[in-house]
Amino acid sequence: MKKLTDTFGRNITYLRLSVTDRCDLRCAYCMAEHMTFLPKREVLSLEELEQLSGAFIDRGVKKIRITGGEPLVRRDIMTLMARLGRRLEAGEFEELTLTTNATQLVHHADVLRSVGVKRVNVSLDTLDDEKFAGLTRRNALSKVLAGLDAAQAAGLKVKINTVALKGVNEDEIPAMIAWAHGRGMDLTLIEVMPLGEIEADRVDQYLPLTAVEDNLRTQWTLTPLEMRTGGPARYVKVEDTGGVLGMITPLTNNFCAGCNRVRVTCTGQIYMCLGHSDRIDLRAALRSEKPDAALDAALGRAMLKKPERHAFDISERGAAPSVSRHMSVTGG
Repeated sequence: MKKLTDTFGRNITYLRLSVTDRCDLRCAYCMAEHMTFLPKREVLSLEELEQLSGAFIDRGVKKIRITGGEPLVRRDIMTLMARLGRRLEAGEFEELTLTTNATQLVHHADVLRSVGVKRVNVSLDTLDDEKFAGLTRRNALSKVLAGLDAAQAAGLKVKINTVALKGVNEDEIPAMIAWAHGRGMDLTLIEVMPLGEIEADRVDQYLPLTAVEDNLRTQWTLTPLEMRTGGPARYVKVEDTGGVLGMITPLTNNFCAGCNRVRVTCTGQIYMCLGHSDRIDLRAALRSEKPDAALDAALGRAMLKKPERHAFDISERGAAPSVSRHMSVTGG
């Protein structure tokens, strides 16, 4: 079957698949406190999510990352993980991973490892209890830290994802890097992205990673690495800690030339680019009379519509976000 290749010659080998828009946190840069979540009938069933994954695997996708919302709050999510794990064990694709806030990892880490997940990304922006409660609107840092302990005890490799927020956690970034590296975890810093309406103005949240890196270089020796994952991050080794630091810079440094991914929401909408609103409805194809043929045709159309680059911008106070949907809807 024909591989997924866009009009710029980029091969799509990485699927980020959201299984729910729901989350047990309410991170201030991600979603509003009082979110309206999707009705169950609009969300793909576990069987549909597996079928959709299979269609991508058949078209050459080698890596599947399960996302949300918070994927581990989806009822019976481990049933899907086990089914995908069997495909992984059979050699149909190469890697099954998960992005999580870690609040539920205590209950699921061992099972994740048993179905073939080798590493997880954990979203964590502060190690301060009060600051965590303010950022996430929930007092759950102890659950996150217990989840990290459980993940590492289960043999999962953990990478921390930290959104750099001006005036919130910028003074804590060096300590977080040292903490993560001290536990054998890599850490990636991310610039805040203008996705969805929130209470705050993202102009006030935006901290350029160029400034963060300049500050880090006054304390540590950072050596550029040639690591390339086909993703947006560039990497350096922090010689003083021995760990790896990634930086995702959608605003200060466009990273689209090597894009190898697409995102599919829990309602089956494929977004060819996180920074654009263009989408194609895969749920309609899944629920049609001839789903295999309809999915194949829809994926072909998606490749024709994948843009060359994103359109993120945070330059004007009070401006509407570059993209109206929240990150929790698209999938992290």
